[in-house]
Amino acid sequence: MVDPAAASRFSYRSLFLALAAAVLFVRLLPLSALPARFPGPDLILCLALAWVHRRPDYAPALLIVIVFLIEDILAMRPPGLWALIVLLGTEFLRSREALLRDLPFVVEWAVTGALILAMAIVNWLILALFLVPQAEFGPVILQVITTIVAYPFIVLATLFVLGVRRTATGEVDTLGRRI
Repeated sequence: MVDPAAASRFSYRSLFLALAAAVLFVRLLPLSALPARFPGPDLILCLALAWVHRRPDYAPALLIVIVFLIEDILAMRPPGLWALIVLLGTEFLRSREALLRDLPFVVEWAVTGALILAMAIVNWLILALFLVPQAEFGPVILQVITTIVAYPFIVLATLFVLGVRRTATGEVDTLGRRI
């Protein structure tokens, strides 16, 4: 027999993978011949952070690393650097999930925004340290701002469309284990 909790976790993990693949696919489509004037938000990062805030068991570390490593390869970035930075950021949030669970959304948004900014700056500094060609600092900050602005919309979509909600304090699974 299949455990309902395990089946639910597997289905949400598959959904996370499918959403990340869809965002990557759309981002790789040649929709315009002109270069982008304004950098768009990193929706996969928003999705990963929102799911780690809400249900850390739905976005395990290995799945996050795989998704961002594939994104690194497809976006022709240095393989593994952004995946490592995102892994460290999501594990930072995962370790503070119980602390952040009962705080208002504005605090969650501020913590997530500061984390997104820190991750982008660390990525930019490491690439600059090793003299890797990259975007200037201005467009990087613009992408950080758009990602922070997009975060509440991703949270709303994950909550109301996908049904990924926070666990309540003391909530247990079907086997009586704390979630």
